[in-house]
Amino acid sequence: MEPEITKELIASHGILDSEYQYILDILKRPPTYLELGIFSVMWSEHASYKNSINLIKTLPREGKYLLAKAGEENAGVVDIGDGLAICFKIESHNHPSALEPYHGAATGVGGILRDIFTMGARPVAVLDSLRFGSLENPRVQHLLKEVVHGISDYGNCFGVPTVGGEIFFDNVYEGNPLVNVMAVGVAKHEHLAKSSARGIGNLVVYVGAKTGRDGIHGATFASVELSDQSATQRTAVQVGDPFYEKLLLEATLEVIQAGLVVAIQDMGAAGLTCSSSEMAGKGGVGIELDLEKVPVREIGMTPYEIMLSESQERMLMIVEPKNLEEVQKVFQKWDLDAVVVGKVTDDKILRVKLNDNILAEIPAEYLVLGGKAPVYTRETSKPDYIEEKKNFDINALSEPENYTSVLHRLLSEPSIASKKSIFSQYDYMVQIATKVEPGSDAAVIAIKGTDKAIALSTDCNARFCYLDPYEGAKAAVVESALNVACSGAKPIAITNCLNFGNPYKPDIYWTFAESIRGMRDACNILETPVTGGNVSFYNENPDSAVYPTPVIGMLGLLENYRKATTQWFKNSGDLIALLGNPGNELGASQYLKTIFGLVAGKVPSLHLEYTKRLIELILALIDESIISSAHNVSEGGLLVCLAESCFTPKRLMGAELNFPLTYSKSAEYFSESLERIVISFNENSLSYVQTLAQKYDIPLKMLGTVSDKPMFQVNQDIKVPTEALHKAYLTGIKIN
Repeated sequence: MEPEITKELIASHGILDSEYQYILDILKRPPTYLELGIFSVMWSEHASYKNSINLIKTLPREGKYLLAKAGEENAGVVDIGDGLAICFKIESHNHPSALEPYHGAATGVGGILRDIFTMGARPVAVLDSLRFGSLENPRVQHLLKEVVHGISDYGNCFGVPTVGGEIFFDNVYEGNPLVNVMAVGVAKHEHLAKSSARGIGNLVVYVGAKTGRDGIHGATFASVELSDQSATQRTAVQVGDPFYEKLLLEATLEVIQAGLVVAIQDMGAAGLTCSSSEMAGKGGVGIELDLEKVPVREIGMTPYEIMLSESQERMLMIVEPKNLEEVQKVFQKWDLDAVVVGKVTDDKILRVKLNDNILAEIPAEYLVLGGKAPVYTRETSKPDYIEEKKNFDINALSEPENYTSVLHRLLSEPSIASKKSIFSQYDYMVQIATKVEPGSDAAVIAIKGTDKAIALSTDCNARFCYLDPYEGAKAAVVESALNVACSGAKPIAITNCLNFGNPYKPDIYWTFAESIRGMRDACNILETPVTGGNVSFYNENPDSAVYPTPVIGMLGLLENYRKATTQWFKNSGDLIALLGNPGNELGASQYLKTIFGLVAGKVPSLHLEYTKRLIELILALIDESIISSAHNVSEGGLLVCLAESCFTPKRLMGAELNFPLTYSKSAEYFSESLERIVISFNENSLSYVQTLAQKYDIPLKMLGTVSDKPMFQVNQDIKVPTEALHKAYLTGIKIN
């Protein structure tokens, strides 16, 4: 017995009155209960991007390295030469991780890995970008521990290195943590798989794990604010099995590389519903499913549950009838199901049957991203706080009495402090291709069989984005680009994960629109097109929304992995210099937050053409093997950057720093102006470094020298053993 379609039932599915009328217009009749569920998940924000797609389309989506435009496939695809491609993407699993942090984070890893190997690519790296509340809160400590365990357990068991990422702590994330996961894979061009169904009469083949009741309405759950009521939807959180996914990986790559697959799609958000409708919609064909044939693991599952389940480790394939037996042999070898559950039709309809009874018939074009699903551009209103905070008079604040104390406090801030206690839980050396481990500006992964390597970074200073979402989003792109450039890699493309509050609130939507504008401008100038990503709205708790958090996952390319560079000083006697202008803007800095409890001021301005020259300069210095280290200035400012450069993995170095000041001490020491890089090099190379900096029109300021005596000395303001600073850095994240 199906429930009656009432106003209450429609509202409980997150469908607006106007959207229900649209459904009636499409179907020319009232929907069945299953059809209502299908529209609910496919028109949810998580699946349809209905409130964001118009703005996302303004981002640059073409470039000389791209093999697929954003949205065309499951993940971005970038050509790195030698017939090889990199597939990469970042996605969120925020709401599930807030309720069930272990399983929420673990299945976030599993889901993004499937997006990569459905492309025919073997995953080679995972990164994460995490946001939590204050570590003084026991609940936050629990969330952090369980999220990290979920990420590490899934990645370690699956056999992919988790090589880096970032963690940011602020009270605004107390009730709504952000868990974003990025995965990267490598494929040969000829093995890249498509997701568009084609070939009338071809078979729809279900492969992988059996379907259960976990994850039902997960896409809808991710499209509402967290509340006491939504927190009861624990069935919306999936449970993963990394060992099973490893089997699925091997079987999937085997049939793709054998040329046995016409198209393939991961059953992620909205499960069988999303995979079937998207494959049909992209291919301009229809798909007919017979639910009687779907492998299930629980007795008495209804068609509604089967179609909307988000059980993990499942795929949908389009296979020619002549190749079915061979496909089934491969999956049987890996002890996995491979079952025909439907066929490709010529009527462009998603049709769902059970025992010859038709339960749903919906034109696929009304269900897919870029099709005829509802699309909105919401009202915008600039938040009142923006101008007030921007105009705060920072010059009225007093200078510190003790700069050593300030540096200690900054280094021990959880957002800045060492993340070793976290990344040490990850197996970042599995597959033995990791050339730069977690802890430096970017991770570097060698591409086996070549001299090439890729550099990877995830970045976003959410405090910047809160105070100025346009400049903040630009800064996220710039910082991630500088991170990979300091490793020796040319930035070539990005993926993004856009974490915001409720888009129906005009001030929230304004910050979203401004962030898109900033990202667009930065990517255009730096020539780093957007390959795809994820939008996560409704990140709110009862008190407020999270900060606007547009996380950037940057991909960089090194032609020679041997030239990969790290942030740490190497040689006693090397000169230390700053590429870029001295910092003179303290707005939005961790210094203001830590010392004065302020989130205020003007976000440091960026000049994108200048940034582009700075990147070209650092790449030239690294390519010619002129410098020993490179570390871009970011959170905490110049002195934090210099101190971190002394914290080499094998031994602590010292720095004797003596340089003139153009602005106030606090500004030059702790400004977070991004367009600056600290480098070290042999004194014999000074003349050449000066010449090259002049060629690119980038200021060069000499700061001091590297010392093998572990003492950190800055002008007449700081003289402290490096070990004392390192201790503060190592103990900043305390987990009971």
